[in-house]
Formats: sequence, structure tokens, C-alpha cells
Amino acid sequence: MPGDRRRIRGVALIGAIVVAVACNAPSGPEVRLTIRRGSPFREAAESLAAHGVVTSARAFALYAMMRRHDRSLRYGTYILKKEMNWEQTLDALRAGRGIVHTVTIPEGYTIAEIAPIIAEALEVPVDSVNVAVRDSALRHRLDVPTPTIEGYLFPDTYTFADRTSARDAVQTMVDAFDKAWKPEWNDRLRQVRLTRHDIVTLASIVEKEVRRREEGPVVAAVYLNRLRIGMQLMADPTVTYALGKRPGRVTFKDLRVKSPYNTYMVRGLPPGPIASPGSASIEAALYPAKVNYRFFVAAPDGHHEFRRTYEEHLAAIEMVRRAARKDSVPP
Repeated sequence: MPGDRRRIRGVALIGAIVVAVACNAPSGPEVRLTIRRGSPFREAAESLAAHGVVTSARAFALYAMMRRHDRSLRYGTYILKKEMNWEQTLDALRAGRGIVHTVTIPEGYTIAEIAPIIAEALEVPVDSVNVAVRDSALRHRLDVPTPTIEGYLFPDTYTFADRTSARDAVQTMVDAFDKAWKPEWNDRLRQVRLTRHDIVTLASIVEKEVRRREEGPVVAAVYLNRLRIGMQLMADPTVTYALGKRPGRVTFKDLRVKSPYNTYMVRGLPPGPIASPGSASIEAALYPAKVNYRFFVAAPDGHHEFRRTYEEHLAAIEMVRRAARKDSVPP
């Protein structure tokens, strides 16, 4: 009879609820799932069932309705364990326990670009991130003379627990930098007679200059060759950093900016990094190519033409311009 079948299904659902609520603490593997903003509880229950957190979406939704908690859940990405106790699962959804925030920091980003990414992901004020990157204890630990820890927020993908503070997030990223710094690099510092801060600063310039990773050691060599003879670095990315501009074409007016980061006017390395370099750029700065180039110009396709003398460099610039004009002419 239809009524009997409905009663049987109802008894089965109640039985499933009793068993699920009585289960011990979860011991299964972790799963990641997202409960999208504005989704009904039924959709959340189906996602939990699909990922093996609960055994029955319908029974769990009924349990939540019986507890009058089917309208109180926090949206977001969760890391939960399979076959969780339903009471624990419901409590996690109500309180947001298990919510995580994934933050990806690309190589070559500045603090000005990183701060809003962290703030948005963690739902904290940007000002709290800006305060954290100026922390005196962190700057002392890293032995940096600059007002911020620019360059030491290591580019990577991070997973932060819900309600992680800006200070803790910044600390985690600095810890990642320390972990990425290889012990043998300390010996290399003594060989090249540069400090770690010098290398990170040079690496940040290399990071902003190259689009082809294999050119990193050659670009680093050009700048080190200039340093050895007391020549200005003349690095365009340091000028755009001084101006607070996005990377791009530098004008003659830009080159007149008064700043210790303007390497067209000031000799030597700038006071500190201009972005967060990745491991490849740090390694390029530590192990530059053995070349005697002192000049390079970027071609439209992203590669660089390297030259030894200024006269050769001028000829390379003209060659690149001719190629650019040729490419711009429609067939």
C-alpha cells in the first residue's frame, strides 16, 4: 500500500538519523567542498552526501529541520571529514568550523598588490595587513632596513583557517620564505659577497624583468656586471615601483623621479626588494650566468637581446624596433 511504503521510508529515515547522530567522532579522510552563497540547505546536504560526509542527504536535511537549524549555515569552502557525526556536521555548518580560505600570491607581486588579496580572502581590513607587514619584530628577524617586509611574503598558494588574522597570515608567508631559503644558499652568499637582503632585492628586479624563466640568470649577470664597475643598474621596474605605477613603459619624465629606488639616478641596489621573488629568481641572483653582457633590451615576444657594449646595445634597440614595426604592419 502507498501509505505503508511512506511509513516504512519514514521509519528508515528516522533510523538513519538515530544511527548517524550516535556515531563517534569522525575518523575518515578529509574532503574539501564548497557551499555556495545563497544555496538552500538541501543543496548543502546533497554536497555533503556526494563527498561522503553524511550518508543520506535527505535524512540529514530532515535532521537539520527537526533541530530547526536548516536555515542557519555559513557559506564557504570547508575541509571536513568523511562520515562525521551529524551533530558535529550541523554544528560545523552553523559556526563555520572547518571553513578555509585559499589565497594565491603570484610571483612578482608587491605588498600593494598582495594586501587586498589577503584582506578579501580573510575578510579583514586592508589596513590590518598593512600594519602586519610593518611589524618591527618581523623586520628585525629578517634583518631588513626597509619600513616593510616587501619581498619576503613568499609567492605560493596558502590555505588559512577561518578567522585567521592578518598578522598570522603574514607570519605564515614569511615562514614559507624561510622554508624556501635553502641552507646552501647561505654559503653562496659568502662566495658572492652579498647579503641575503641584497640577493632578495636583486631577485625581485629579475622577477619583474623576465618573462622567460631561462633568461633569469643572464639578466642577473647583467646587473651584477654593472654593480662591479659602479654603473647604475638602470632597471625600469625600480622606477615604476618608486612611482607606485603598474609595470609598463617608462618615460623620460619617469626617469627623473627623486627616489632611492630610481636606479637611473642612484648607484647600487635600491634599499630593498620591489616585489616578492620566487625561488627561481632568487637562485638566478645567487648563481648568475657567466657572461660579460652589460646591456639588454626586451623584444615584443618577451625575449631579451643581450649585448656587451653600448654601441651594440643601440644597434639591438634599432633591430627590435624594426621587428616591432614589421609585426605591426597588417599582411
